[in-house]
Amino acid sequence: MSRVLLIVCVCVLSLLACSALAWWQWDRFTSVGGSYQNLGYVLQWPLFGLFPAFMFWRMRTLRARARAEEGRTEATDATTDATREPPARTAVPAPRRAAARVPVRTARDPEDAALAEYNAYLAELNAREQEENRHGDDRA
Repeated sequence: MSRVLLIVCVCVLSLLACSALAWWQWDRFTSVGGSYQNLGYVLQWPLFGLFPAFMFWRMRTLRARARAEEGRTEATDATTDATREPPARTAVPAPRRAAARVPVRTARDPEDAALAEYNAYLAELNAREQEENRHGDDRA
C-alpha cells in the first residue's frame, strides 16, 4: 500500500509543479515581452504533469492484462495437456525472384566509371545473396 501511496504522491507533486510552471509561462505570455513560444509551453506543461499518472495507469493495465493472459494460459494448459497437438507450421513465403540484370555501361568520365564499377559490385553482392537465400530455403 505504501508503494501505491508513494506513486500517487509523485503524480500529484508532478502535476502541481508542472501546473505552476504552466501558470508562470502564462504570465510570461500575457506580459509585454511574451511570445507564442510561451503559449506553447503553457499547453505543454500540464501534459508533462499528467505523464507520470498516465504511465502508472498504463503499467497497471498491462500488468492486469498479463495476469489475465497467464490465467487463461494455465486454464487452457490444464484442460488440454492430454489432447495437445503440436502447433501448426506457418507457411514460408516463396523466395523473391532476383531482379533482371541490367548491363553496366562504361562511362567516359572517371567518376562515372567508378560509380558504374561500384554499382556492378553491388549487383554482384545482391546476386550472391539471392543465390545463398535460394540454397538456404532448399535445405530447410
